[in-house]
Amino acid sequence: MDAPWQNELYFGDNLDILREQIADESVDLIYLDPPFNSNATYNVLFREKGGEESAAQITAFEDTWHWSIESEAAFREVVTDGPEKLGRLLQAMRDFLGQNDMMAYLTMMAQRMVELHRVLKPTGNIYLHCDPTASHYLKLLLDAVFDPDNFQNEITWKRTSAHSDSKRFGQVKDIIFYYSKTNDRIWNPVYIPHDESYVSNFYRYEDERGRYRLHEIIRTASMGPRPNLVYKYKGYTPEWGWRMERNKLEVLDKDGRLIWSKTGRPYRKTYLSEGMVPTNLWTDINPLSAQSKERLGYPTQKPEALLERIINASSNEGDVVLDPFCGCGTAVAAAERLNRRWIGIDVTHLAITLIRHRMSNSFGEDLRPYEVIGDPKDPPSARALAQHDRYQFEWWALGLVDARPARDQRRGADRGIDGYINFFDDDSGRAKRVVVQVKSGNVTVSQVRDLKGVIEREQAQMGIFITLKPPTRQMAQEAISAGFYAHEHFRNEFPRVQILTIEELLAGAKAQYPRYALQATFKRAPRRRREEGGNVLLLF
Repeated sequence: MDAPWQNELYFGDNLDILREQIADESVDLIYLDPPFNSNATYNVLFREKGGEESAAQITAFEDTWHWSIESEAAFREVVTDGPEKLGRLLQAMRDFLGQNDMMAYLTMMAQRMVELHRVLKPTGNIYLHCDPTASHYLKLLLDAVFDPDNFQNEITWKRTSAHSDSKRFGQVKDIIFYYSKTNDRIWNPVYIPHDESYVSNFYRYEDERGRYRLHEIIRTASMGPRPNLVYKYKGYTPEWGWRMERNKLEVLDKDGRLIWSKTGRPYRKTYLSEGMVPTNLWTDINPLSAQSKERLGYPTQKPEALLERIINASSNEGDVVLDPFCGCGTAVAAAERLNRRWIGIDVTHLAITLIRHRMSNSFGEDLRPYEVIGDPKDPPSARALAQHDRYQFEWWALGLVDARPARDQRRGADRGIDGYINFFDDDSGRAKRVVVQVKSGNVTVSQVRDLKGVIEREQAQMGIFITLKPPTRQMAQEAISAGFYAHEHFRNEFPRVQILTIEELLAGAKAQYPRYALQATFKRAPRRRREEGGNVLLLF
């Protein structure tokens, strides 16, 4: 008997996780929106660079890949051990592009596509979301891995309104490539309302079922005849034949879908209530505005409606949905609401923290259990993370106290603030603030004094000092000397400076501040209600 399923959220490099954690043919639907710095100058992406550049990687909000020694190793791995067609294609691309950011990106994506093909079930589907910067190259990689015969659609999504540009046409679209693994793919038609002008122009008839329009059902001369479609039905034999086989025509007739005009010409009825199947041009799903309830502050966040359409069309309830670049978690949130099982992977602890808050805020007690895999669970693994990447350690540690990073990028002075917590404890409408510092190395009493100065400078109410190493007795005394924060209307008092070790936080210790008030650090995702077999999005 199979073990009970538990949804999974992984921290780490998705290539390693795919290879080590995800079984062959275990996933029904893959959606990926791989980050790429499409705002970079186009020529820069193709500039040849030396092999001394840093390793190709993704960092939060800084999505640039670089050609490096790791890129060279990845290239050789694909060429020598990967599918033959993919290896030959990658060599041709390198001959054409040279060694640059674009080639590094394509090499890393080629590795991941091989693994995504492996984990996808024979009935599975994959959607790759990208912008026009690299879409033409990515389609070649998809053809090499998934086979051109399994290409289903190139979907164009209008992601924004018109942009003015004095030297070219405005960029307003994203591309979504839809492939299946085999012809035996999952497909569920989804329907959307018709445009009002289309309805008034074409749905001009009505019967007891409602408004309908007429569709041609016989072939024209330009189509030419097909022997299996030339037959007599109810005394009528079209010159060029019918547009469907006789058994399908009989089903339509039995359902009352055929109508004969006064001239004796047959037509097929299509009712307005049925909606229409979307084309490969998606203009009806609006991008997230600055005022959107969904917006969480993540720059590449996609609307849930986009993922819901993909999930409804290409998976069934109970199927497994995988997003290997899950960012702020739109795909896994949509999968949760539509009763799919899910696996999310991201390489930054900032994304993992955002997803945890999003899922908790959206589903509350209805959220199915899930496991976060790859984040530190004990002090030794926390020390290992700090030694490997102190920025990831910082983001992870901030997540332990539900603090938001003060800096989104790895540059610029931190002004003594690594993160912050906002809260309200009155009706003024102005948030109060807790500033947070994270230390992974040696700690001294002077650092606590510095934090007290930051609290004063920033006019914050409290400060939290998170340390990997135990604090000294002098540090604890310095923190106590800062006194307490208390609101005049409440009796509760909170230490103005709090020192928390990683070991204490992992054991369940909490930062102390007015938790009975509305916590406002992370923008709250709207509440979602899980749908049983439906596609209606409920906000409340």
